[in-house]
Amino acid sequence: MLRLVELPDPVPGATDALVRVTAAGVNFIDVYHRTGRYPVALPFTPGQEGAGVVVAVGADVKDLRQGDRVGWADGFGGYAELAALPAERLVPLPDAVTDRDAATALLQGMTAHYLSHDTCPVGPGDTVLIHAGAGGVGLLLTQIANRRGARVVTTVSTPEKETLSRSAGADDVIRYVETDFPAEVRRLTGGAGVRVVYDSVGRTTFDGSLRCLAPRGMLVLFGGSSGAVPPVDPMELSRHGSVFLTRPTLRHYVADRPALLRRADEVLTWVTAGILRLRVHATYPLAEAARAQRDIEARATAGKLLLLPAG
Repeated sequence: MLRLVELPDPVPGATDALVRVTAAGVNFIDVYHRTGRYPVALPFTPGQEGAGVVVAVGADVKDLRQGDRVGWADGFGGYAELAALPAERLVPLPDAVTDRDAATALLQGMTAHYLSHDTCPVGPGDTVLIHAGAGGVGLLLTQIANRRGARVVTTVSTPEKETLSRSAGADDVIRYVETDFPAEVRRLTGGAGVRVVYDSVGRTTFDGSLRCLAPRGMLVLFGGSSGAVPPVDPMELSRHGSVFLTRPTLRHYVADRPALLRRADEVLTWVTAGILRLRVHATYPLAEAARAQRDIEARATAGKLLLLPAG
């Protein structure tokens, strides 16, 4: 169940800040929390990403004050008018970044950043495959990988999504519902395969993703919109060319405050400079959070979904 209910206003702890939420990002991890794939104690208020204005701070908070604009990407409670969040996980927002842009860019932008810079850094001479190329992360990751000099191949489901993916910088786009994507990747690379596959789809693409890799390539499984991947025999990695498999998550790449601020600052700087272009697919009032999750689960969206608690 995902229901709109009235609760008492949250009270910030000594190291928390109380934030009036102006925009909340809707992400697939919210679906995982709701369905129990990532267990959480129930009942709870979902929403890991958002932006808003500080209305109160706990006694031990020194770096924030009432009226500060902040964003976050790893704190529960975004699907609400008010959220009490750990102050050390809040990112101060520059004046040039709107609340909606912050809620659009932080989680998916930092995910695209760590994937392309740290999990499997890419650059000139690399060919990469990005599944869900017209999704929120896919559009941002395509732009970043392209900017770093990589050749980008994406998969999408429709002609409209192909247009969006190409506009983000994809060099080649495969419509996977019409084409066997591993065979097409091999054709596009002259049989060589790609250095890395960034796979947020999971169950329906996993085996094909392995077949796309060059020897000693890397499959980066960072999501599972089609479902969980079954257990993998490690010998499969050898059979496909001594390839690597990793299952990263954002929290390990922003584990401390310096890492969080460094990554967030780079992403937001790109947004203000126009280097990273954002696309909001749809906005919803808070009361329609369930519809937003149904839409993202249907995998029919292209870009970001936002909840706007203020109206």
